[in-house]
Amino acid sequence: MSDSEFPGENGNDGKNAKNANAKKAENAKDGANANEFLAARFESHRGHLRAVAYRMLGSLSEADDAVQEAWLKLSRVDADRVDNLGGWLTTVVGRVCLDMLRSRRSRGEEPLGPLAEGPGVRMPEPVLSPVSGIDPEQEALLADSVGLALLVVLETLTPAERLAFVLHDLFAVPFEEIAPLVGRTSAASRQLASRARRRVQGGAPTPDPDLARQRAVVDAFLAAARDGDFDALVAVLDPDVVARSEAGVTAGAIAVASGASGYAHLARIARPALVNGAAGVVVVVEGRPVGVLAFTVVHGRIAVIDILNDPERLAGLDVTVLDR
Repeated sequence: MSDSEFPGENGNDGKNAKNANAKKAENAKDGANANEFLAARFESHRGHLRAVAYRMLGSLSEADDAVQEAWLKLSRVDADRVDNLGGWLTTVVGRVCLDMLRSRRSRGEEPLGPLAEGPGVRMPEPVLSPVSGIDPEQEALLADSVGLALLVVLETLTPAERLAFVLHDLFAVPFEEIAPLVGRTSAASRQLASRARRRVQGGAPTPDPDLARQRAVVDAFLAAARDGDFDALVAVLDPDVVARSEAGVTAGAIAVASGASGYAHLARIARPALVNGAAGVVVVVEGRPVGVLAFTVVHGRIAVIDILNDPERLAGLDVTVLDR
């Protein structure tokens, strides 16, 4: 008997195969839609996560790496079982950053202790903006007055202290959620944040909020440096001013003014800029940045000067943003 004598059976086989293929296509479409939905939910949190990672790491490129790692971890779990996606992602990024900070320590990139006169500090990567203002993408990154001075102080903390302070004080994560990340009790995590808070309060004073006032003070500093006017330099500096760089830390108006008077040639070519949202300058030579100075102005005087002059780290900065 030939196959043509069983049209019903052959027809059912074809129909079943067609239905199976249709089902596979439908499942694939549902999976693609689910992935797109999950990606959209993640993107809605990206700015916040990048802000967390930047405060933890002081590096934009490393912050992006940490956020990407959080996405990979999210893609491996059942997101439908995560009640608070934003909170879950925040703690995941915190854990990733903690591991990255500990890796730095294993490579010998240790925090350098209190910001007193003596050895230099690890300078974080600054966020540069034109004097006209920061762009919308930078607003979340620099919210809560995340000046360079704060990031410099955070570099002196232990990884666990930094995590506790950043997550709790800057992003209101409860200590009960921080404790498992650092392997401590809630009470011990609270102590970590408390120690960090004292260090921050001592090394990162709150700047004057008026940018125009900040700019006037910084311009007066530059003018005095260009003219070699020592008395004018001292007048614009807080008596307890601190100048910090990776080469060293200098404290006191007399000592800082003595050092600044030797940079008259750089003051002549320094370009005004916003450095992490505050008045600063960038020294550009032949299109390349050779120095970034961030100023913390308090009560009309310069309280902190943070200086980035490491060629390797400066090479990664985009100074074209200053032309916008």
